Amino acid sequence: MLPSVGVVILGGGRGTRLSPLTANRAKPAVPIGGKYRLVDIPISNAIHSDMRRMLLLTQFNSHSLHKHILNTYRFDDFSDGYLQLLAAQQTPASDGWFQGTADAVRQNITYIQEMGTEYVLVLAGDHMYRMDYRNMLRDHIEAHADITIAVQTVSEADIAGFGALRVDESGRIVEFREKPKTPEALSGLALEAEWMATRGLPVGRPYLASMGIYLFRTQVLLSALAGDEVDFGRDIIPTEVKNRCVQASFYTGYWRDIGTTRAFYDAHMDLVSPNPPFRFDARDWPIFTRSRYLPPARISESSFNRTCLSDGTIIMNSVIEDSVIGIRATIRGATVRRTLHMGADAHEVPAGPDAPPVGVGEGTVIDKAIIDKNVRIGRNVRITNDAHVVEGEGKGWAIRDGIVVIPKNAVVHDGTII
Repeated sequence: MLPSVGVVILGGGRGTRLSPLTANRAKPAVPIGGKYRLVDIPISNAIHSDMRRMLLLTQFNSHSLHKHILNTYRFDDFSDGYLQLLAAQQTPASDGWFQGTADAVRQNITYIQEMGTEYVLVLAGDHMYRMDYRNMLRDHIEAHADITIAVQTVSEADIAGFGALRVDESGRIVEFREKPKTPEALSGLALEAEWMATRGLPVGRPYLASMGIYLFRTQVLLSALAGDEVDFGRDIIPTEVKNRCVQASFYTGYWRDIGTTRAFYDAHMDLVSPNPPFRFDARDWPIFTRSRYLPPARISESSFNRTCLSDGTIIMNSVIEDSVIGIRATIRGATVRRTLHMGADAHEVPAGPDAPPVGVGEGTVIDKAIIDKNVRIGRNVRITNDAHVVEGEGKGWAIRDGIVVIPKNAVVHDGTII
């Protein structure tokens, strides 16, 4: 029997780097993979890891996230599992918004204590990966650690976006540097090739990055949050590395931090690659989501290549390639390539008299785009960014990292070129 672990999932901040997808929803509530939400991933990992006492901390644009959780996760009366939503609130101890990851946990420390668990696992709600957290717990116990951090090797080009670590021979973290961006800041952090080879770590990725997954002994967490530090990566972890036993738990599987439009788009292109590095349909570790009881997809006179097609879709006379098509999407006589179409909340969504129906109309071509929910795209529209614009914005559209994004509920009229 492994010790008891309480799980705290961070509901995310404003998510500005994923705008406009986060204009009306929290980042963990952003649809992914055609029928899921980002938050389904850490919750599913925790359920499979038999860590079923969970708190989800929310703040910005939390309505759709709350609605999804309440419609999806119900534990039975004969289980000690639960998923409790904790929105930012004014209390006698605090009257402000969460100021960062550590502050969010601190403001809910009473509820963490009420879980009564020996350990607390802190997770982000916006990562795409499949992990058995019990392996991390075993690493933690075997090392007699106070804190354990899940880590992954990354390249020099990528390390600037993460907390960087230096470890000793035993895997104990001896130094933590938050997002090093200069050669001086990277000095001494690169792992030796021989050391990596003995541990089966991939060549060409010589830096250790924090995955933002932290396992604390509960009493250590309470002590670490006794001050007024705001952020785990910037404030808490560097201090604790100097004063306590902080261990690295090595993870070599697929993992993406869905922090930007480019990362979000690339994660979907991974799903439709010839040999997907991540799949939602792993038989022994499925990702859970809301049961909608939708009808099967209805297809006529269309061709598909490397496509994920979700329930309730209607595709007629169309060509779909290298794309993820979400629930209830309707595509009529169009060509869609290298695109994520999130689908719709209903097959019939009321609109003004001049608006085209929800979905994609005849003669339209879409290439390398993200189409949010309930979007109405008319006939003979071209969404291809032929001018190779990197960043831009207009009425009913935005371009981020060279990818065209059509926001939720937008209307794109007949003949529009983007």
